[in-house]
Amino acid sequence: MEKPLLTQIRNELTQHVDQTYKKQSYYFYKEPIKLYGVRSATVKKIAQTSFAQIKSWNKQDNIALCEQLLASGYNEEHAIAFNLLFRFKKKYEPADFETFERWLQKYVSNWSSCDDFCTHALGYFIFTFPELLPHVYAWTKDKNRWMRRASAVALIYSVRKQKVLSQILKTADALLIDQDDMVQKGYGWMLKEASDDFPKEIFDYVMKHKQAMPRTALRYAVEKLPVAMKKEAMKK
Repeated sequence: MEKPLLTQIRNELTQHVDQTYKKQSYYFYKEPIKLYGVRSATVKKIAQTSFAQIKSWNKQDNIALCEQLLASGYNEEHAIAFNLLFRFKKKYEPADFETFERWLQKYVSNWSSCDDFCTHALGYFIFTFPELLPHVYAWTKDKNRWMRRASAVALIYSVRKQKVLSQILKTADALLIDQDDMVQKGYGWMLKEASDDFPKEIFDYVMKHKQAMPRTALRYAVEKLPVAMKKEAMKK
Protein backbone atom coordinates (compact mmCIF):
# COMPACT_ATOMS: atom_id res chain seq x y z
CA MET A 1 0.00 0.00 0.00
CA GLU A 2 2.84 2.44 0.73
CA LYS A 3 4.06 2.80 -2.86
CA PRO A 4 0.72 3.77 -4.50
CA LEU A 5 0.09 6.31 -1.74
CA LEU A 6 3.66 7.59 -1.96
CA THR A 7 3.20 8.15 -5.69
CA GLN A 8 -0.11 9.89 -5.05
CA ILE A 9 1.44 12.22 -2.46
CA ARG A 10 4.28 13.14 -4.80
CA ASN A 11 1.92 13.74 -7.71
CA GLU A 12 -0.20 16.06 -5.58
CA LEU A 13 2.85 17.98 -4.42
CA THR A 14 4.06 18.35 -8.00
CA GLN A 15 0.65 19.65 -9.08
CA HIS A 16 0.70 22.39 -6.44
CA VAL A 17 4.18 23.83 -7.00
CA ASP A 18 4.26 27.62 -6.74
CA GLN A 19 7.52 28.87 -8.27
CA THR A 20 7.26 32.33 -6.69
CA TYR A 21 6.69 30.82 -3.25
CA LYS A 22 9.56 28.39 -3.86
CA LYS A 23 11.98 31.21 -4.66
CA GLN A 24 10.89 33.16 -1.57
CA SER A 25 11.20 30.10 0.67
CA TYR A 26 14.92 29.71 0.05
CA TYR A 27 15.55 32.95 1.95
CA PHE A 28 14.37 31.35 5.19
CA TYR A 29 17.24 28.87 5.28
CA LYS A 30 20.99 29.32 5.62
CA GLU A 31 21.68 25.73 4.62
CA PRO A 32 20.90 24.05 1.27
CA ILE A 33 17.34 22.72 1.18
CA LYS A 34 15.22 20.63 -1.21
CA LEU A 35 11.81 22.11 -1.90
CA TYR A 36 8.92 21.44 -4.23
CA GLY A 37 7.63 24.93 -3.54
CA VAL A 38 4.22 24.01 -2.11
CA ARG A 39 2.56 26.27 0.44
CA SER A 40 2.30 24.85 3.95
CA ALA A 41 -1.51 25.01 4.05
CA THR A 42 -1.63 22.80 0.95
CA VAL A 43 0.95 20.42 2.40
CA LYS A 44 -1.24 20.03 5.49
CA LYS A 45 -4.28 19.27 3.34
CA ILE A 46 -2.34 16.60 1.46
CA ALA A 47 -1.29 15.09 4.79
CA GLN A 48 -4.90 15.13 5.99
CA THR A 49 -6.26 13.38 2.90
CA SER A 50 -3.41 10.88 3.06
CA PHE A 51 -4.23 10.05 6.67
CA ALA A 52 -7.84 9.35 5.72
CA GLN A 53 -6.51 6.52 3.55
CA ILE A 54 -4.18 5.01 6.14
CA LYS A 55 -5.86 5.52 9.52
CA SER A 56 -6.57 1.79 9.73
CA TRP A 57 -2.92 0.92 9.10
CA ASN A 58 -0.76 -0.60 11.78
CA LYS A 59 2.15 1.29 13.27
CA GLN A 60 4.85 -0.41 11.23
CA ASP A 61 3.21 0.36 7.90
CA ASN A 62 2.94 4.02 8.86
CA ILE A 63 6.58 4.10 9.96
CA ALA A 64 7.60 2.54 6.64
CA LEU A 65 5.70 5.20 4.68
CA CYS A 66 7.16 7.99 6.81
CA GLU A 67 10.67 6.70 6.25
CA GLN A 68 10.15 6.69 2.48
CA LEU A 69 8.96 10.29 2.64
CA LEU A 70 11.88 11.33 4.82
CA ALA A 71 14.41 9.60 2.57
CA SER A 72 13.44 11.88 -0.33
CA GLY A 73 15.02 14.88 1.38
CA TYR A 74 12.18 17.18 0.29
CA ASN A 75 11.00 19.51 3.02
CA GLU A 76 7.34 19.08 2.10
CA GLU A 77 7.62 15.28 2.25
CA HIS A 78 9.25 15.64 5.66
CA ALA A 79 6.32 17.78 6.80
CA ILE A 80 3.83 15.16 5.62
CA ALA A 81 5.80 12.36 7.29
CA PHE A 82 5.88 14.16 10.64
CA ASN A 83 2.20 15.05 10.33
CA LEU A 84 1.26 11.41 9.76
CA LEU A 85 3.58 10.31 12.53
CA PHE A 86 1.83 12.62 14.98
CA ARG A 87 -1.59 11.34 13.95
CA PHE A 88 -0.45 7.82 14.93
CA LYS A 89 1.05 9.10 18.19
CA LYS A 90 -0.90 6.83 20.55
CA LYS A 91 0.40 3.68 18.87
CA TYR A 92 4.07 4.18 19.67
CA GLU A 93 6.08 2.45 22.37
CA PRO A 94 9.43 3.23 24.06
CA ALA A 95 11.18 0.80 21.71
CA ASP A 96 10.36 3.16 18.82
CA PHE A 97 12.77 5.73 20.25
CA GLU A 98 15.64 4.10 18.38
CA THR A 99 13.88 4.72 15.06
CA PHE A 100 13.04 8.33 15.88
CA GLU A 101 16.58 9.05 17.06
CA ARG A 102 17.97 7.57 13.85
CA TRP A 103 15.65 9.76 11.80
CA LEU A 104 16.91 12.86 13.59
CA GLN A 105 20.49 11.90 12.83
CA LYS A 106 19.94 10.82 9.26
CA TYR A 107 17.16 12.94 7.77
CA VAL A 108 16.80 16.21 9.67
CA SER A 109 18.98 18.89 8.10
CA ASN A 110 17.22 22.21 8.72
CA TRP A 111 15.38 24.05 11.48
CA SER A 112 11.88 23.57 10.07
CA SER A 113 12.12 19.78 9.90
CA CYS A 114 13.77 19.69 13.31
CA ASP A 115 11.08 21.83 14.91
CA ASP A 116 8.18 20.14 13.12
CA PHE A 117 9.30 16.72 14.36
CA CYS A 118 10.28 17.84 17.85
CA THR A 119 7.29 19.97 18.80
CA HIS A 120 4.72 17.40 17.69
CA ALA A 121 5.35 13.66 17.24
CA LEU A 122 8.67 13.44 19.06
CA GLY A 123 7.62 15.91 21.74
CA TYR A 124 4.45 13.95 22.49
CA PHE A 125 6.46 10.72 22.53
CA ILE A 126 8.94 12.07 25.11
CA PHE A 127 6.13 13.56 27.19
CA THR A 128 4.43 10.14 27.21
CA PHE A 129 7.62 8.24 28.05
CA PRO A 130 9.66 10.50 30.38
CA GLU A 131 12.01 7.63 31.14
CA LEU A 132 13.62 8.54 27.81
CA LEU A 133 14.69 12.00 29.03
CA PRO A 134 18.27 10.91 29.81
CA HIS A 135 18.66 9.78 26.19
CA VAL A 136 17.35 13.13 24.97
CA TYR A 137 19.75 14.96 27.28
CA ALA A 138 22.65 13.03 25.73
CA TRP A 139 21.93 14.86 22.47
CA THR A 140 23.28 18.06 24.05
CA LYS A 141 26.78 16.67 23.44
CA ASP A 142 26.18 15.46 19.89
CA LYS A 143 28.31 16.80 17.02
CA ASN A 144 25.17 17.19 14.91
CA ARG A 145 23.75 20.71 15.41
CA TRP A 146 20.19 19.47 14.84
CA MET A 147 20.52 16.83 17.54
CA ARG A 148 21.67 19.53 19.96
CA ARG A 149 18.79 21.79 18.94
CA ALA A 150 16.42 18.83 19.30
CA SER A 151 17.60 18.20 22.87
CA ALA A 152 15.89 21.48 23.77
CA VAL A 153 13.05 21.79 21.26
CA ALA A 154 11.82 18.23 21.93
CA LEU A 155 11.05 19.34 25.50
CA ILE A 156 8.69 22.13 24.43
CA TYR A 157 5.67 19.81 24.27
CA SER A 158 6.32 18.83 27.90
CA VAL A 159 7.06 22.45 28.83
CA ARG A 160 3.59 23.44 27.64
CA LYS A 161 2.14 20.79 29.94
CA GLN A 162 3.98 22.40 32.87
CA LYS A 163 6.38 19.50 33.21
CA VAL A 164 10.16 18.90 33.30
CA LEU A 165 11.40 22.29 34.59
CA SER A 166 14.47 20.66 36.10
CA GLN A 167 15.24 18.95 32.78
CA ILE A 168 14.82 22.27 30.97
CA LEU A 169 17.34 24.04 33.18
CA LYS A 170 19.73 21.11 33.01
CA THR A 171 19.52 21.16 29.21
CA ALA A 172 20.05 24.93 29.12
CA ASP A 173 23.15 24.47 31.28
CA ALA A 174 24.55 21.95 28.81
CA LEU A 175 23.87 24.19 25.80
CA LEU A 176 24.61 27.51 27.50
CA ILE A 177 27.73 28.52 25.56
CA ASP A 178 27.07 26.53 22.38
CA GLN A 179 28.42 28.61 19.48
CA ASP A 180 25.81 27.50 16.94
CA ASP A 181 23.04 30.07 16.49
CA MET A 182 20.48 27.38 15.64
CA VAL A 183 21.19 25.72 18.99
CA GLN A 184 21.12 29.05 20.82
CA LYS A 185 17.72 29.87 19.32
CA GLY A 186 16.49 26.37 20.18
CA TYR A 187 17.30 26.46 23.87
CA GLY A 188 16.27 30.12 24.10
CA TRP A 189 12.89 29.14 22.67
CA MET A 190 12.62 26.32 25.21
CA LEU A 191 13.26 28.77 28.07
CA LYS A 192 10.77 31.24 26.58
CA GLU A 193 8.02 28.60 26.55
CA ALA A 194 8.86 27.65 30.13
CA SER A 195 8.52 31.30 31.20
CA ASP A 196 4.75 31.12 30.64
CA ASP A 197 4.36 28.98 33.77
CA PHE A 198 7.68 29.60 35.51
CA PRO A 199 8.51 33.28 34.93
CA LYS A 200 10.46 33.75 38.16
CA GLU A 201 12.50 30.59 37.70
CA ILE A 202 13.41 31.51 34.12
CA PHE A 203 14.19 35.12 35.08
CA ASP A 204 16.44 33.92 37.91
CA TYR A 205 18.16 31.48 35.56
CA VAL A 206 18.80 34.15 32.93
CA MET A 207 20.10 36.65 35.50
CA LYS A 208 22.46 34.05 36.92
CA HIS A 209 23.88 33.14 33.50
CA LYS A 210 23.44 36.31 31.43
CA GLN A 211 27.16 37.07 31.26
CA ALA A 212 27.89 33.71 29.65
CA MET A 213 24.65 33.28 27.69
CA PRO A 214 24.85 34.38 24.03
CA ARG A 215 22.63 37.39 23.32
CA THR A 216 20.69 35.39 20.74
CA ALA A 217 19.63 32.83 23.35
CA LEU A 218 18.97 35.52 25.93
CA ARG A 219 16.67 37.52 23.64
CA TYR A 220 14.60 34.43 22.90
CA ALA A 221 14.47 33.37 26.56
CA VAL A 222 13.13 36.67 27.92
CA GLU A 223 10.65 37.43 25.15
CA LYS A 224 7.55 36.45 27.15
CA LEU A 225 8.68 37.69 30.57
CA PRO A 226 6.88 40.61 32.23
CA VAL A 227 8.19 43.95 30.96
CA ALA A 228 10.15 44.83 34.10
CA MET A 229 11.85 41.43 34.21
CA LYS A 230 12.63 41.55 30.51
CA LYS A 231 14.12 45.03 30.76
CA GLU A 232 16.32 44.01 33.69
CA ALA A 233 17.48 40.83 31.96
CA MET A 234 18.41 42.69 28.78
CA LYS A 235 20.66 45.19 30.58
CA LYS A 236 24.30 44.70 29.68
